[in-house]
Amino acid sequence: MKLLEYMGYELIEKIKNKDISVQELLESCFVRIEETEGSLHSFVNFSKEKALDKAKLLDKDLKNGKKIGGLYGLPLANKDLICVKDFPTTCCSKILKGYRPPYNAFVIERLIEDQGAIHIGNTNMDEFAMGTSTENSCYGPTYNPWDITRVPGGSSGGSAASIASGQAILALGSDTGGSIRCPASFCGKVGLKPTYGRVSRYGLVAFANSLDQIGTITKCVYDSALMLEIISGKDPLDSTSVDKKVEKYTKGLDKPINKKVIGVPKEFFGEGVNKEVENVVKKAITKLEGLGAKIISVSIPHLEYTVATYYLICMSEASSNLARYDGLRYGIMSKNLSGDVYDVFSRTRDENFGPEVRRRIFLGTYTLSAGYYDMFYIKALKVRTLIKNDFIEAFKNCDAIVSPTMPSTAFKIGEFINDPLQMYLADILTCPVNLAGIPAITIPCGFNSNNMPVGFQIIGDYFDEEGILNIAYQLEQELNIYRKIAPVTK
Repeated sequence: MKLLEYMGYELIEKIKNKDISVQELLESCFVRIEETEGSLHSFVNFSKEKALDKAKLLDKDLKNGKKIGGLYGLPLANKDLICVKDFPTTCCSKILKGYRPPYNAFVIERLIEDQGAIHIGNTNMDEFAMGTSTENSCYGPTYNPWDITRVPGGSSGGSAASIASGQAILALGSDTGGSIRCPASFCGKVGLKPTYGRVSRYGLVAFANSLDQIGTITKCVYDSALMLEIISGKDPLDSTSVDKKVEKYTKGLDKPINKKVIGVPKEFFGEGVNKEVENVVKKAITKLEGLGAKIISVSIPHLEYTVATYYLICMSEASSNLARYDGLRYGIMSKNLSGDVYDVFSRTRDENFGPEVRRRIFLGTYTLSAGYYDMFYIKALKVRTLIKNDFIEAFKNCDAIVSPTMPSTAFKIGEFINDPLQMYLADILTCPVNLAGIPAITIPCGFNSNNMPVGFQIIGDYFDEEGILNIAYQLEQELNIYRKIAPVTK
């Protein structure tokens, strides 16, 4: 087997046993990047020299018997809105060109400084995480490793493509309405969105504060569990992070699920869900039943309102958050300084924000304006509570909820770029989870007739990451398709 075909936890054992060196692993990843990056465009900035220097240092420490951290130099791809000290972090926007954060994000400190992972570069994404396809980037689109005429999903598309193609072993992403689960589903990998507050958002450039959550994209469930153990926990620098015991998630993966009750919401298989996707997911549900789980029907009656509710809230929060990018406080100012300060600010944003970001700022500002605030924003917050209560009610009868992750497999590049409403509707099965603040994971459960991956979503109750990881692991082992590496072909 090539090194890129091993799981992260398997590579850790190989490094510990001195079967391979950290440097060998890093070099194999960079060779793979050289082979595939021209077709994929997963990354926007690399840290090759620094990464290889760290690999040599870790190998030296290992040789001398020093402890180097639990991740043993595994290569880490990082979404371009999670701050890495002194490294270009631009949110794939012209307005942040050249910005280098003066500090590390909490998750970067945990993974790299504490546990010895090696940052190899920042990955492409939809600008400020606003999108479902990774086409809204100032650097250009990323392409799906299974078919480079198709999108990888978004907004963490670069992270998902890097894992699916074997360019990296671990990856970080962020999930506001499905931005981890969508690309993980489209690229046939594991994407984990934790409970809101489980992982610190310190150092995550904000899109929508009440919805954003940092999570992971990996080759397998075990690697996701391992990363979550490391990045979870209370952070005094993030008031929304929760002081709650962090379980040893890797220890609970092997538990049998024959006593689990799994809910299937009929609304998640309604109009708009592709028939091939539905059939592949239902076959996976049958596999869970074969493992002893009890399958029941549940209802999320307010699902039809989730897309409207989600976009009203996220656009309002985006409008507020992005107000600071005026060229004076943050961002590059327009070179045309004629007119008053408002003219300069307006030109700065017009020149440096892409069309999707501008669209969301306009709509969010409108929603928050006098006369419309109660009509739209306050009403959306009330419906959000109804959606949250739907999940609370459903979890009284089941341990987890399962569904397709996305209503379709990856669509063609450019297919919906000029139809934002269709793009927004693609989030129908993922954004309810963010509105409720609960955890969810997607794993690959099969392929459609075009050999494109289908994602299977497992949703858990608040802070029950252990439960959904357990179910995901058992199903992953039963299906046994997770080791497939994308061919990176047309």
